[in-house]
Amino acid sequence: GASLSVSILLALASATLNRSLKGGMAIAGGMSVGGTIEPVYHALDMAELVVEKGATMLLLPVASRRQMNEMSDELAARLTVIYYTDPRDAFLKAIGE
Repeated sequence: GASLSVSILLALASATLNRSLKGGMAIAGGMSVGGTIEPVYHALDMAELVVEKGATMLLLPVASRRQMNEMSDELAARLTVIYYTDPRDAFLKAIGE
């Protein structure tokens, strides 16, 4: 719950543009005031929790990609990880374009 700025930004942008985000997606990542994306720490633990709660996709900053190399085969089969580089990229991937 500490890094919700990207998910809040995507929710506000989606409501403003009247576009829905993909269903079954969990959004992770924080953002500085200047718009710089911050890496997610303990991304693998977050991925396990996301699957446990029923999500099938995880939108994650590309800076956290190395942590996901240790993902188990079972988790990899149940979860699609989508990486983003900036807030605009995250929004386009979250709406499916």
